[in-house]
Amino acid sequence: MKFLLDNWMLVLMAVASGSMLLWSTFGRGVAGGAVSTAEAVRLINREKAVLIDVCEPAEYAAGHAIGAKNVPLATIDGAKNLPSNKALPLVVMCATGARATRAVAMLKKAGYANVQPVSGGLAAWREANLPIEKV
Repeated sequence: MKFLLDNWMLVLMAVASGSMLLWSTFGRGVAGGAVSTAEAVRLINREKAVLIDVCEPAEYAAGHAIGAKNVPLATIDGAKNLPSNKALPLVVMCATGARATRAVAMLKKAGYANVQPVSGGLAAWREANLPIEKV
């Protein structure tokens, strides 16, 4: 107890740094419902999630995750190449994650039950050294 009282500043710094570490680890996945690239791969491999890329066709052609279907954000309403089974998990990606978050809201409004954006988008996908293909 004497140690804690004598070194209260060190204890406070240790608690603060531990809190920030936990928040950065768990906070991103919870906030906004975004999934990490590792979780996206798990969903695709184990739960047969469909990867949807909402980039514009030119961006998609320049490079996209292997197996991603291109459904530009502007065409999501009424898109024909979305899965007809609305219970199927969807993982949505764009260049950085901003458009994917908007697309998730649109897809949920259209009745898709299990839709999640990839945190960081294609940039995070590349950073994780996951496979990319070009058209």
